[in-house]
Amino acid sequence: MKQLRIRVLAGVFVVAGVLSWAGARLWNSLGTLPGVPVAAPIVLALIAVVLFATALSLRARFKAQRERRPDAKGVDPMMAARAVVFGHASALVAALVSGVYGGTGVLLLELLDIPARRDQAIYAGFSVLAGFAVIAAAILLERICRLPEDDETPPTGTEPAA
Repeated sequence: MKQLRIRVLAGVFVVAGVLSWAGARLWNSLGTLPGVPVAAPIVLALIAVVLFATALSLRARFKAQRERRPDAKGVDPMMAARAVVFGHASALVAALVSGVYGGTGVLLLELLDIPARRDQAIYAGFSVLAGFAVIAAAILLERICRLPEDDETPPTGTEPAA
């Protein structure tokens, strides 16, 4: 599985943000800009907490295995792979959703004199922050579940002879 690339996530965020800003601007010109739900930052924050807790649990279990503790619980490779896939998917979706709410939030910054729009701008800002937390937790999970042979450096003793 390929490693998460920050450039790809940033690209998804920026493209979604620009498209969302343009769409929200067009929609607002028609007079019916949809609201930012209160649940958006809450759901993203819950996903970040689940990813972070999974990463910490796996890290503790890997450490116990490396130290060969007698009470160490093994880590099923398929469970670790599923956790990494969940992290990848969550990071991509979080980048997309954060971009959408970020673009909408930028438009809402122009409408802060309206109390309802001000609240929605705050929800959009918290959604972007929670989305970044999901991305950070997914990257941490991926780093913890990395296999030793996934490293970029070649193993010692395999240098070509001169």
